[in-house]
Amino acid sequence: FFQLRAQNQVLKKGVVDEQANSASLKEQLKMKDQSLRRLQQEMDSLTFRNQQLAKRVELLQDELALSETRGKKSKKSGESSSQLSQEQKSVFNEDLQKKIEENERLHVLFFEADEQHKRLEAELRSRLDVLETDAAQHQAVVDSLTRKYTDTIEKLQNDKAKLEIKSQTLEREAKDCRLRTEECQQQLKNLQVALGSRLEESLCIINEKVPFNDTRSNRYNALNVPVHNRRYQLKLRDLAGQALAFVQDLVTALLNFHTYAEQRVQIFPVDSATDTISPLNQKFSQYLHENASYIRPLEEGMLHLFESITEDTVTVLETAVKLKAFVEHLSSYLCFLRKILPYQLKSLEEECESSLCTAALRARNMELHRDMKKLTAVFEKLHVYISLLALPSTKPEGLLRTNYSFVFTNIATSLHGFHDILKDISKHYSQKATLEQEVPTATQKLITTNDCILSSLVALTNGVGKIASFFSNNLDHFTASLSYGPKGGTEFISPLSAECMLQYKKKAAAYMKSLNKPCSDSVPYEEALANRRVLLSSTESREGLAQQVPQSLEKIAKLEQEKEHWMLEAQLAKIKLEKENKKLKHSLSGHLAESVQECSVLPNTAEQKEETIEKRQREPVKTTSSVDIESREALIKNHYMARIAELTYHLQLADSKSVHFHAECRALAKRLALAEKSKESLTEELKLASQNISRLQDELMTTKRSYEDQLSMMSDHLCSMNETLTKQREEIDTLKMTSK
Repeated sequence: FFQLRAQNQVLKKGVVDEQANSASLKEQLKMKDQSLRRLQQEMDSLTFRNQQLAKRVELLQDELALSETRGKKSKKSGESSSQLSQEQKSVFNEDLQKKIEENERLHVLFFEADEQHKRLEAELRSRLDVLETDAAQHQAVVDSLTRKYTDTIEKLQNDKAKLEIKSQTLEREAKDCRLRTEECQQQLKNLQVALGSRLEESLCIINEKVPFNDTRSNRYNALNVPVHNRRYQLKLRDLAGQALAFVQDLVTALLNFHTYAEQRVQIFPVDSATDTISPLNQKFSQYLHENASYIRPLEEGMLHLFESITEDTVTVLETAVKLKAFVEHLSSYLCFLRKILPYQLKSLEEECESSLCTAALRARNMELHRDMKKLTAVFEKLHVYISLLALPSTKPEGLLRTNYSFVFTNIATSLHGFHDILKDISKHYSQKATLEQEVPTATQKLITTNDCILSSLVALTNGVGKIASFFSNNLDHFTASLSYGPKGGTEFISPLSAECMLQYKKKAAAYMKSLNKPCSDSVPYEEALANRRVLLSSTESREGLAQQVPQSLEKIAKLEQEKEHWMLEAQLAKIKLEKENKKLKHSLSGHLAESVQECSVLPNTAEQKEETIEKRQREPVKTTSSVDIESREALIKNHYMARIAELTYHLQLADSKSVHFHAECRALAKRLALAEKSKESLTEELKLASQNISRLQDELMTTKRSYEDQLSMMSDHLCSMNETLTKQREEIDTLKMTSK
């Protein structure tokens, strides 16, 4: 602040000096302007005088010309006058010469003065501009510094006011904290007295009633059910679902890659459609054709692992039994990769030895040769670490819990290495595909197959990159969730103990659900008596119903047979009706054709007229006979339809009766099942009554632990409050010092 003030004073002095210089320069400029005006006035007077002299010279020249003309005429008489005129002329010439010289000198002086004035004026103006810009800059700096100083002063004043308010509030809070600490100390004393008495009572009860403490032994503590962490289970299920989606994408990409690789082996370097490929490529193609049997189980194993993680279970490595199946499927796929690796390398070497392979293409093939070896090595590494994760569910002594985080970090690094290798493979294969397109013998089938392999490699690279980033992002959750287990214990002793713990957890959950069930409404006494009578009557009629069931079944079978019989008869009648209709149509069409022919042959004879009249009289008889046939068919059809409707009605009655009998039988079976369930519930109640004793003993242990935890929490709370008080006092002291 003091430095800024000193700088401000220096800048003010500089500004005052510059202002004084600018004022003096302005005065000099005014004086120069005055001298310039004076010189301009003199110049104007000289120009006026010069004009007068020029006019006078012109007049003298005119007079001289007149005198010369006169002298020629009168030479004699003008000798004396010529002498006089010559003298006058010489005088005038001398005077004129002097005036001309004086005029030239004045012109030179005026020009020099004008040039000097202009030069001086330009210098003064440029200097004035520089000084004005400097003055403006200095003024802007001064203004900015004054604003800055005013802002800093206002800010410091505001900070001072805020600090004063804060110190006052902290003093008030300190007073409140003192009062609260006194109250808390009093409450702590009361709680210590109350908890001490209750602790003595609980210790007496524990010593008398509890035979042993199972948390002291890891073997027994592993059987205790841990506190259910629903959020942890839901988070783990969500992560398992994401992992399942990633594995599905990976499986599809691997299937596409191996399938398109098989197609390429069939096409290049020798097309199997035109020529026989080498035995090596035949064997390689045969092995690649079996890829689905090794890759599909990976998706199934991950699906089973996802289904095993539910909201109700306790999911740790000791209980993740389905992980072993996934590891087995991964090991089978690794065996598949090891099996095809030498054939793949030999196939690349065979491509390098072919005549179509250029030097650049050979270099790309050798790069892919190295990448395939690295790919199999990375899969082996992943298989080793994932198989280590499956050990706690089968052989817990094979992997200690302290090494879990190390295994997870190595899996993450292996996945990132897998991603880098796939990027190299896709890069080298894209270069190889572009080089193969330039080969003159490259077919369209080869180009499309290379494009498909590149797309599958890109999908595989993206899928592995997503898996690697997913595993790295959730690595802390995986390592932190390993401490999930029984209270007071560090780990599960064995998979058998974890399985027993899960069974106990299911029983405890079922017990809690049974406690949460609302009590069923009681049945009134009169209604219960009526239901008992109905039950007794239904049990008595059970035998009768059982006898009626086979009779009704026989009737149903007979009715179905009759139904089929009448359906067949109806079909036969329909066929006969169609045949009769066809016959009638043929006969009518024949009669009409004969009448038309007769009319056309003999149209004018009377005999033909009589025959046509007779035929016309016969035709209505035939039409009436066809109408009788149709009415008879309609009657037969209606009769059969009515008979079919009657039979269906009887069949429906029989069906309804059978359904009614079946419902009564099901109701009787349900009643028997209810009676058996009530018997089982009574036996379970006896078991629960025996288990309540052990539960009460466990509750005593939990109350003792809760009291101890509460005491420790209260002591920690008091310590933290004392620390906060000391910190607040120190802050108040520092604020007072700063305010002073």
